[in-house]
Amino acid sequence: MQRLAPQEYQHLAALALAYRDAHLRSIKEHSHYNPRLGVDALCFEHLNETVHGASLMVGALMTPCELWLMAVPEQSMLTSPLPETLLLDLPSGRYLLDLERLPTGYEIYKRSVLEDLSDLESMQDAARLAQQMMSRLMAQS
Repeated sequence: MQRLAPQEYQHLAALALAYRDAHLRSIKEHSHYNPRLGVDALCFEHLNETVHGASLMVGALMTPCELWLMAVPEQSMLTSPLPETLLLDLPSGRYLLDLERLPTGYEIYKRSVLEDLSDLESMQDAARLAQQMMSRLMAQS
């Protein structure tokens, strides 16, 4: 597995901030909103898969309400506009993700994996949960 470059970590941090800014109001309206959690992009790695010429990173998007499987295309490599859905092949199986265009210009694919995180006590707990999810998704079934 190829480690992410420092600029890729910066890109993911900026993307998580853009996601938070676009969704925080609606996130806070959920009955299972957890004020102990924030929005973060965690456990990302490169895939040997592309979409319209763009390489992909895959990982977890943590919010105060949900845990998402997220795929991030390298926008500068796109040869045509992204399709509305992406069928992602991971070692554990195939997953259908939906495209989201954030107001800041980021385009991401996401799929909800866990919809209620109200029992988590801290971002450390959330990070462990994201790591467990990604370990399972990236393992052969």
